[in-house]
Amino acid sequence: MEPTPILEISDLRVSYGKVEALHGIDIKVGAGQIVTVIGPNGAGKTTLLTAIAGLLSNVSGTLRYHGKLRLDEEVEEMVASGMVLVPETRELFTDMSIEDNLMLGAYIRRESARERDGLLKSVFQLFPRLEERRNQQAATLSGGERQMLAIGRALMARPKLLMLDEPSLGLAPRIVKDIFEIIANLRRSGTSILLVEQNARAALHVADFAYVLETGAVSLQGNAAELANDPRVIETYLGLGARRAT
Repeated sequence: MEPTPILEISDLRVSYGKVEALHGIDIKVGAGQIVTVIGPNGAGKTTLLTAIAGLLSNVSGTLRYHGKLRLDEEVEEMVASGMVLVPETRELFTDMSIEDNLMLGAYIRRESARERDGLLKSVFQLFPRLEERRNQQAATLSGGERQMLAIGRALMARPKLLMLDEPSLGLAPRIVKDIFEIIANLRRSGTSILLVEQNARAALHVADFAYVLETGAVSLQGNAAELANDPRVIETYLGLGARRAT
């Protein structure tokens, strides 16, 4: 039995001037699922997330969130409703402390001080390294720690749908493993996740369902474990070593 969709995208099209970057994308994310979108550089993965988040103009198609049709809503309204994007650039306030960066994530929710403190405690439980450095400026963090901070700040908004854009970008393999373990744990806590990722091996390992995006269109889709064994995916995204291992 399929989970109830939290996000349904139909015939999504994005244009930059006269050039159409996304061509009729259909994507669904079930409640409590991790759905990943993999593909090469330039396929339109980041464009897809930024369009869903309401950050682009020249967008057409249908977006339903929790069954409700969303039309030209402000970004703040979408965040308040529980749809939160962690962009590839992370966009931290580097001259502010880790704790202050996290607290900014909760401002849209208008929580009480007690509720914000509870959220902060839960984020620190998930990312102990951030608690150890809570008074340091964000500029002093390593790449992996910055990604943890970006995800932690998003969690302060109590997301129902967390959208992650290339969370492994530029990180060492050991840190990538840590980040994906955290992503899996978030799913277990009930958070739905739409994961855009170039590291197809890690993404398919953690996801429930997957889409392959190529030149602005979905070329393959299906159960993530099945796609991980699809010869076309192995050849293009996982390498010959993966084929020998299967």
